[in-house]
Amino acid sequence: MDQQSRNTVFAGGFSNPPVASAHAFRAAMNAMARPGQVQKIAGATPPEGISVAAGSLLLTLCDPETGVFLAPDVDSEALRGWLAFHTGAPIVAAELADFALGGWQQLQPLNRFRIGTAEYPDRSATLIVEMHRLDVPNAMLSGPGVKDTARMQVPELAALQANAALYPLGRDFFFTSGSQVAGLPRSTQVIAEA
Repeated sequence: MDQQSRNTVFAGGFSNPPVASAHAFRAAMNAMARPGQVQKIAGATPPEGISVAAGSLLLTLCDPETGVFLAPDVDSEALRGWLAFHTGAPIVAAELADFALGGWQQLQPLNRFRIGTAEYPDRSATLIVEMHRLDVPNAMLSGPGVKDTARMQVPELAALQANAALYPLGRDFFFTSGSQVAGLPRSTQVIAEA
């Protein structure tokens, strides 16, 4: 590992971990509690190619007990080292992942990620999907945490509708871009925007 890679691994964590992780955790929980509502999340400076929002989520939600899958578009020695140093989270296969990170196409097929079991529906994967932007809504949302309806940009309607149909099983999603995050829990119904 060269000096630049070494610096990337050790740098980029929360400058004030207790405060920054609390703010990031609140943003993540608000995103899931209010599907479609974009939240600001920051604090991390992950390796190049990963958004501040995705890096902040990883630092907040991952630890040595949570397996992380890195899709080919984001997987790098720098990111693996950064995650290991700051969270201790092991890199695992998609089928074993608690969290997965990558672009939508690179995370396919979704059916390789866990959906939980009848006894333990919470033993499912949460996917952190990197997006170019979050401000062009193409879907309507309804369900818990949504008053009437909400609008949201999603990468693919059919796959997210199929995921919601699995409820109470299914996967949960965070969509990230820059320092923004939006959540889509499995309990949310997704329909095409009229």
